[in-house]
Amino acid sequence: MSCVDDIEDLASAVGEAPVRPPRKRVIPKKFSTQLKHETPLAESVIPGTQSVFVKTWGCSHNNSDSEYMAGLLATYGYRITDDAMSADLWLLNSCTVKTPSEDGLRNSINSAHDLGKKVVVAGCVSQGAPETKFIDGLSVVGVQQIDRVVEVVEETFKGHNVRLFGQKKEGNKKIGGASLHLPKIRKNPLIEIIAINTGCLNQCTYCKTKHARGELGSYPISDIVERGKQSFDEGVREVWMTSEDTGAYGRDIGVSLPDLLYQFVEIIPEGCMLRLGMTNPPYILEHLEDMAVILNHPRVYAFLHVPIQAASDKVLEDMKREYTCAEFCQVVDYLKSKVPGVTIATDLICGFPTETEEDFEETLALIQKYTFPSLFINQFFPRPGTPAARMKKIPADQVKLRTKKASEIFQKQLPYSHKIGEIQTVLVTEIATDRKHYVAHNKFYDQVLIPMEDGYMGQSLTVVIEETGKYFMKGRVLEEGELQNIPSSYSNPNQLAFSLNPQTMVQNIKQRSNGWNFIIVLVVGMVFQMLYILYRNNYR
Repeated sequence: MSCVDDIEDLASAVGEAPVRPPRKRVIPKKFSTQLKHETPLAESVIPGTQSVFVKTWGCSHNNSDSEYMAGLLATYGYRITDDAMSADLWLLNSCTVKTPSEDGLRNSINSAHDLGKKVVVAGCVSQGAPETKFIDGLSVVGVQQIDRVVEVVEETFKGHNVRLFGQKKEGNKKIGGASLHLPKIRKNPLIEIIAINTGCLNQCTYCKTKHARGELGSYPISDIVERGKQSFDEGVREVWMTSEDTGAYGRDIGVSLPDLLYQFVEIIPEGCMLRLGMTNPPYILEHLEDMAVILNHPRVYAFLHVPIQAASDKVLEDMKREYTCAEFCQVVDYLKSKVPGVTIATDLICGFPTETEEDFEETLALIQKYTFPSLFINQFFPRPGTPAARMKKIPADQVKLRTKKASEIFQKQLPYSHKIGEIQTVLVTEIATDRKHYVAHNKFYDQVLIPMEDGYMGQSLTVVIEETGKYFMKGRVLEEGELQNIPSSYSNPNQLAFSLNPQTMVQNIKQRSNGWNFIIVLVVGMVFQMLYILYRNNYR
């Protein structure tokens, strides 16, 4: 199964710590929550001088919240550390989507207690279920109260337990949350995560996140664009737009996702890219034409995460997903036809309580119909307090068997095997887990590994694909002499990759041409292939 790593450990702030502003006195009785007291620490302890370890589970929205909280704490003088053992306090930002994530939070709390660490809990577990037994007696920062993390940490060091759960509102209307212009410590200084809205419009029967994030609350377009400008000015090369459902953006404030994106692409500098987050099918259907235009933009990854969850319309209705399998296929087919090479990622839930074997066969057929480069396969987890948790469960062995069947089909699919020999433009932003390669992404957000060499990080490079695996490609960076002999049209990251592999070249040209056009382009391509091989042999 394909997976994306969580941001777990935030790096220490670089450079000198900012001067700490005068601290406002925090009066516990003004907190709109319960306030409990432990034995206070000695008065000689000075707030803002301790170290804090930040750990995060879950989605990119949570990751962004952690980066903001770390930035606020560092600005106030606290030292952010990735060494949990040496930290004075653990700030644990939780995820409630799956039971294992909640178990991870519980285990971390127990470890912190065993080590005598102070603990502050943030995120969706504590917001969605504040009476959870294992967080009883702990300080909590609500998902819309992250801008007050300094107050909560300070009071916790003084021996108080403080809980802040309130929503941010303008008048009586919910807004996106804390300001987007707060200081941040990015785990990756090249990547900025912007949460464009919080909450959603759905009432999915299996989802616990709704209990935490609530109804839709969108940030104004101007705030998001301004945050993007600031991030690029600070050296960011890649922006991720995220939320619980990006497709629903703006429906509460009278604008739409395309309205935002058309303005945002105007401020993306040369050599930088935008990646869009998850969108549910109902809210993207009416914007397909605009989304195709945006995904074809040279500085936007041709990538979209559209969860299907199940291919059976009956199961989708029981999940209250508000779309049909045919509508999901409409989204995928349209984007594939209008955005050549587009990557569609999707999610599956195996073993939903009302799913029959016939229903599951429909899901397997969908996996076989589309070779998804990225497919997140999940077993159904009944989350407390959700309607699905009250439904009669499918036996665990059957759920595991269905998950295994889906995984086996997915693992046999090799989406990149035909790409050997392609020339691609990639943006380098990360270090691979093997510590031997850099991680780059091409126009379609496919992962391309390249050698770790000085000067590559943060750069757009032209590579030739020399090896492929299930989840990645490996590329060799082309030298200046080789680049001079590549047609300029293929250096444009908005173009399909130019292939030096004859079979791949024919396949790619067929996607763009037909009839006599296909024959002409094929002949020209073969000529360029022979010229490239000749020059490559001269320059290697």
